[in-house]
Amino acid sequence: MSRLIILALVIFSANSLADTATRSVFQPTYRVNMTGQPSFSFVTYGDMRFTAPTETEASRPTVRRALVERIATDHPAAIFLNGDVPWHGGTVDDYAVYASETTGWRDAQIAVYPALGNHEFAQCSEERCLENWWTAFPELKGRRWYSVEMGDSFVAIALDTDTSLLAGSPQRQWLEEQLETLPRSVRYVLLYMHHPPVASIETGALANHNPRPNETALADYLKEVTAHSRAKFLVCAGHIHNYERHDKDGVTYLVSGGGGARPYPVTRDATERYSEGSEPNFHYLRVRVTPQAMEAEMVRLEDPAAPVPHEFEVRDRFVIKASN
Repeated sequence: MSRLIILALVIFSANSLADTATRSVFQPTYRVNMTGQPSFSFVTYGDMRFTAPTETEASRPTVRRALVERIATDHPAAIFLNGDVPWHGGTVDDYAVYASETTGWRDAQIAVYPALGNHEFAQCSEERCLENWWTAFPELKGRRWYSVEMGDSFVAIALDTDTSLLAGSPQRQWLEEQLETLPRSVRYVLLYMHHPPVASIETGALANHNPRPNETALADYLKEVTAHSRAKFLVCAGHIHNYERHDKDGVTYLVSGGGGARPYPVTRDATERYSEGSEPNFHYLRVRVTPQAMEAEMVRLEDPAAPVPHEFEVRDRFVIKASN
C-alpha cells in the first residue's frame, strides 16, 4: 500500500473519530423501558372529539367508547393520539369526558401520548387552551412537541402542526436535531401530528383540509432524511375524518381520523393504497413492532349504529420492513 493511501486512511480515521466525538447525543423527551421485550405493539389514531354524550352530530359517543374499549382489550404498550382529543379545548368538561371514557386505558396501565390538534385551540385563547391541555396531560407540561423512545429500535415523535414546521423554525430545528442524532439501533420512527403532510386532494367544501405548505415542507424534508437514514418512517396524521394510506419518497403516510368525529368522505386518487369503498371508516391503527418489521392493521368498527357488542374487522394491512 502506498504511503499516500496510508496517509489518507489515517486522516479519514482521525476525522471520523472527531465527528463521533463532536456529534450530539440523541436526547428523547421520554423513555419507556422495554427490557426483555424485543416485540411490542402500539396504537395510533385521532379525531375523537371527546365531549358531552348529548352531542351526537360533531362526535358520536357510542363510537368513541367502542373504539376505546376495543383498544384496551388489545393491551398495546402505548397509544399515540394525533390530535382533536377534545371537541373544544376551551371547554374543561370535554377533557373530563376524555378522562371518564378512557378509564379502561388507565386501568390497563397503557401509556398515552397525545399530539395537539386544531380543536385543542377551540373557544379559548392560546394560553388558556394550553393550560387546559397541560392540566389534562400534566406529564407534558411546557411541551408542544416531544419524542418517546421505546426500547432500542423505536422512536415516536409528536409534532404540533399548529406551530411552524418550516425550515429554521424552533420546532423544525428540534426535529432535525432528533433525527440527525438517532442511534444506529433505531429501526423505526413514527411521526404523528394532526394536519396531514400527504393526503388525497379534495375540491369543494373539504378543500380546506388538503395538505398545507406547513406540512408539505415536512414531507419535503423527510424525503431528504430517508435518502440517508437507516430507519424506516411511518407518518400518521388526522384532521380528515377518514382513513388513507399513501407511499411517497420511501415514507408511509397515513390519515387516521376515524376516532369518532363526524365522518368526512374522501376522493381516493391514484396514489391511494387503500381502495376499500365502504364508509364510514371509524377505526384505529394497530402496529406490531418486531426486529424484522412493523406490521400494521387498520381495525374498523363495522357497525357504528348497532348496540353493543360491537363488531370490528381488519380492513387494511401493510408491512414496513427493517433495513438490512
